Amino acid sequence: MTEQETRRQRRARFEGLAQVVTEPLHRYLVRRSAPDMVEDVLSETMLVLWRRIDQVPGVRNGSLPDRDEVLPWCYGVARGCLANARRADRRRLRLVERLIGVQQEPPAVATDHVDLHAALDALGELDREVIRLWAWEELAPRQIAEATGMTSNAVSLRLHRAKKKIAEQLQSGRKNAERAGHKMSEGRSGQ
Repeated sequence: MTEQETRRQRRARFEGLAQVVTEPLHRYLVRRSAPDMVEDVLSETMLVLWRRIDQVPGVRNGSLPDRDEVLPWCYGVARGCLANARRADRRRLRLVERLIGVQQEPPAVATDHVDLHAALDALGELDREVIRLWAWEELAPRQIAEATGMTSNAVSLRLHRAKKKIAEQLQSGRKNAERAGHKMSEGRSGQ
């Protein structure tokens, strides 16, 4: 096989991969990063996939890859690119803060689903990522394991514990809200 044929095959494999994973990766990144960061991280992710096309599981010559086979691996790549972008962004922010001497205020949380966001924030970073991959990206534990580099058992345990913690947080929040709105004279006879 000539070098030109090899390049054509490599390009065809990448184009097939891009056709299958670009939209899900975009959704993945939209849910996890600032809007101005999404396109840059997606571009970086696609560049890494191009460079590592021979390592992507399920990519073959002549056919579109199976989405369920390639997405977990691609989510892992996107996760790494997003982490790199966040580190770079934090470095830039620290530099700007030092230059202007102003502390950055924490971003405002969306007004809807405040309790859910608070419950998610109470989890560790890896537990949050496992929950997001399961709930938002609809991945099975074995696929989450591939995306995060953990074992399937570790993912299943983390997922179970994280869902339990979220449920407890949400239940606790509801109980506190009920107590705050309850008046002592409600429901009692006028004795």
